[in-house]
Amino acid sequence: MFYKTLEIKLARTKENVQRRQTKSLLYNAVKRFTDIVLSLSALVVLAPLIIFIIIRTKLSSPGNIFYLQERIGYKGIPFTIYKFRSMYADAEKNGPQLSSDDDKRITPWGKIMRKWRLDEIPQLWNIIKGDMSLVGPRPERQFYTSQLIEIVPDYAALFLVEPGLTSLGMIEFGYASNIHEMVERAQYDLIYVQKKSFLLDAGIILKTLLIIILGKGK
Repeated sequence: MFYKTLEIKLARTKENVQRRQTKSLLYNAVKRFTDIVLSLSALVVLAPLIIFIIIRTKLSSPGNIFYLQERIGYKGIPFTIYKFRSMYADAEKNGPQLSSDDDKRITPWGKIMRKWRLDEIPQLWNIIKGDMSLVGPRPERQFYTSQLIEIVPDYAALFLVEPGLTSLGMIEFGYASNIHEMVERAQYDLIYVQKKSFLLDAGIILKTLLIIILGKGK
């Protein structure tokens, strides 16, 4: 049902978005090149920190070091997203749940990682693989996208660009703790799809770095 609904929604928005994409072949090529270069460079520079995070996560609580989860990506195709585990094992044994400020499922070390967004570092590998880009709408689980696509007009347009490590929605709105906040945040990502450019991407990356430096993650 989800994919049928997505197919219908995509058909309604695809023509206008593809017309813009045809005019931005250079943008897409340069963006992909930049994604690979910056992601590889970041993995090299952050290697000592990554080793520390791996050790600290392993010692923080029982469970795997990495957390793998299926998300919906470009053209509605599912992919596996990678993160450092910031929650206790079996945190979603009762089904999908969005995290909140006082989420008891998050480990003490996990709270530190989230504050500085360290748990997102493994997604640099997603970018290198081509699952994601540095900038683009944040990918969500099918459990939530199947709801959002019925609520938000043209939400399916988000699937016509690669999902991102950071997004306009994340820097302007932040994390969402319920479906209503996800709807509000989606409006920013729809704006990004319409206005995407080198300048906008650079601004989003710079503001994301500022958020990380100031420890304003969650």
